[in-house]
Amino acid sequence: MKKMPQNRRGFRRKAGLVPLSRALSKLGVLSRSQAIAAIRDGRVRVGGRVETDPARLVTPERAQLLVDGERASPAAWRTIVFHKPRGVLTTRSDPGGRATVFDLLGEAGRGLIAVGRLDLATSGLLLLTTDTRLANWITEPANGVPRLYAVTVRGRVAETELAGLTGRATLRKSSARESHLLVELREGRNRQVRRMFDAIDREVTALKRVKFGGLDLEGLEPGQHRELSPREIVHAFPGAPLSAVK
Repeated sequence: MKKMPQNRRGFRRKAGLVPLSRALSKLGVLSRSQAIAAIRDGRVRVGGRVETDPARLVTPERAQLLVDGERASPAAWRTIVFHKPRGVLTTRSDPGGRATVFDLLGEAGRGLIAVGRLDLATSGLLLLTTDTRLANWITEPANGVPRLYAVTVRGRVAETELAGLTGRATLRKSSARESHLLVELREGRNRQVRRMFDAIDREVTALKRVKFGGLDLEGLEPGQHRELSPREIVHAFPGAPLSAVK
């Protein structure tokens, strides 16, 4: 018999119920941290009553949620491809005041979530969407969505060393000073490319994601983005759940 999911307090949770903070995040209204702060400040109402517990369970699609007196409804379906510059964080905000992708996107980033992340020193293709189900499908390792990276490392890399890497690597150019490679991965583990080359004592000096599924950066300069149609998503990610594309 399948067990019902439980919340952090151990009580059985009915299917479809999620903590209020997560519900607001899923709807694209606030980030999780912003939602928690808003709830604790008494700015959120559930069914007409102020709710101050971020862990209160609700059904996002059915609950009557108000934030600062305005209805919290799902954002219109949008998905964009963004050329992330190096030195920009993939996060909603940064306590240290560093630039984030949402700072660069401004109003165009409203309601979007990043599909996976690129670290501070990595540039390239970042996908953002309002569709959490689509995001979960793309980042699920079992679906094996390919990611292609252009990598520059310090020093010479020999062809014989490529077999020891966990990804599929192609050597483009190699010299005593530096080597250039293309690396394809089928899952997005944190700092995976950098750890691969650490394993063969090579320092990564530049890392850029150039393809994600069937998407690339054609026509996009760093800091620019492009809106994607549902047709493009279905073509770029074969097998992605069609119900996620509204």
